[in-house]
Amino acid sequence: MARILLAEDDEDMRRFLERALGNAGYEVVSFSNGRDAYDRLREEPFNLLLTDIVMPEMDGIELARKASELDPDLKIMFITGFAAVALNPDMQAPRDAKILSKPFHLRDLVGEIGRLIAA
Repeated sequence: MARILLAEDDEDMRRFLERALGNAGYEVVSFSNGRDAYDRLREEPFNLLLTDIVMPEMDGIELARKASELDPDLKIMFITGFAAVALNPDMQAPRDAKILSKPFHLRDLVGEIGRLIAA
């Protein structure tokens, strides 16, 4: 079973994603900010980091950069309403990260995650 580390500060979205991805067969561990998610990532391995970009304490871009340093094989996907920010080269997001803009359909998210993990 693939393990997903989810960082999303919107509580309703986080709970929805945690439940939906669990129903899709993934083990999901979720946090409301990047700092707590990073601390967990330092303790145990995950297959995918699924993170919002705009969050308190540590944003998703910084989280993704630090996570990539810990585990260069970690797959990264951003879910955001600010896709232009993630695509900005000055933000230095990990090069292979995928971006899914909010709002998105759940089947699109599950499909993208499946493809990313299988790659």
